[in-house]
Amino acid sequence: APPPTPPLRFGVNYTPRRGWFHSWHDFDEAHAREDLAQIAGLGLDHVRVFHLWPLLQPNRTLIRTAAVDQLVRLVDLAGETGLDVMVDGVQGHLSSFDFYPEWTRSWHHRNVFTDPDALDAQARLLKTLGRALADRPHLIGLQLGNELNNLVEHNPVTPEQVDHYLDTLLTAARDGLSAAPPDRLVTHSAFDAAWYGDDHPFTPEASARKGDLTTVHPWVFSGDCARRYGPRSPQVLHLAEYGVELAKAYAVDVNRPVWVQETGAPEPHIPAVDAPDFARATVLNAAGCAGLWGVTWWCSHDVDRSLADYPELEYTLGLFDSSGRAKPIAAALAETIAGLRAEPPAPEPRTTALVLDCAPGTRSVSGPGGTYFETWMRLCTEGARPAVVLAERADDAGYLAARGITELVRAG
Repeated sequence: APPPTPPLRFGVNYTPRRGWFHSWHDFDEAHAREDLAQIAGLGLDHVRVFHLWPLLQPNRTLIRTAAVDQLVRLVDLAGETGLDVMVDGVQGHLSSFDFYPEWTRSWHHRNVFTDPDALDAQARLLKTLGRALADRPHLIGLQLGNELNNLVEHNPVTPEQVDHYLDTLLTAARDGLSAAPPDRLVTHSAFDAAWYGDDHPFTPEASARKGDLTTVHPWVFSGDCARRYGPRSPQVLHLAEYGVELAKAYAVDVNRPVWVQETGAPEPHIPAVDAPDFARATVLNAAGCAGLWGVTWWCSHDVDRSLADYPELEYTLGLFDSSGRAKPIAAALAETIAGLRAEPPAPEPRTTALVLDCAPGTRSVSGPGGTYFETWMRLCTEGARPAVVLAERADDAGYLAARGITELVRAG
């Protein structure tokens, strides 16, 4: 029998209102406290936070104590407002910018995934962060970094090398948290190419089988989903739900939780007038998935337009604008979450599953525009609540029974 279902978690990825993540250069507790109080005021229960790799580890053998202390202090400030905290370690990639320490670049260029010294340095950083955070009562856990697969373009890597990289850093993070309570999570994340990018070296199997749970980042701009189908389409409103079900198919453990760790309403893909309804539908549809850990919205605060060179969509993703005013989407999310807490969902097993048959080179069939994706969405609109089953598991009666699946449908 599956274990008891814990309450769903609802939070937000914290983007500081003043100075964005550059605020780490002159960390201001009062500003952070104000931001976090606004977030807690929406009824959210956690934040995901990000320090910058170059500030934490400016030299391969130097981890700055002052920078680590800043991060620990932010975790404490969040706890004071009633928010739990997930910490991402190696940043890495944030909102279209990549942050590398100088010892990985220029004359000292090292492939961050494959160079043994670079790998050792990242492992030491994660171990150090884990030890600094292990006794913090509001810590959810430690993640390797934000969408590390965004760094692939400048750091060529094979799937086998990715597996070694992830295994090494997950072990280091667990070692760092060895003195923490056993419920602290160790995880990793990837952007959507891991799920439906042909031959992408970060694989669905790595996402769904490494770490303590599976994280998904179902963005409506991936595969031009919102532009292809429309911002109010079932394909858009059920995208996070689909991401959860796709992730469950690749897991070995049928009870492995899935965390919708990033989703948001990027303009113009989702016009501002549609954002509140998009948020409601996204959260409610995802909440209909068994095994959901929670939903963490991207992001807390808009990027101030005084900052240059961001893609246009990055400036308006916040629940709060750059002056700190709550936007209509914030009210919609708060209301939806309050309703789900008042009447927690009890998802029934998905008895019908659509069989996914693809190789690494044809993974795009399961992404927006792909034949599998479109068949799943059609079944969804017909009320079937489809699960996803990999072709190699379609004849495994014990596996299907464990997931409550009684009917298989084949795409195409």
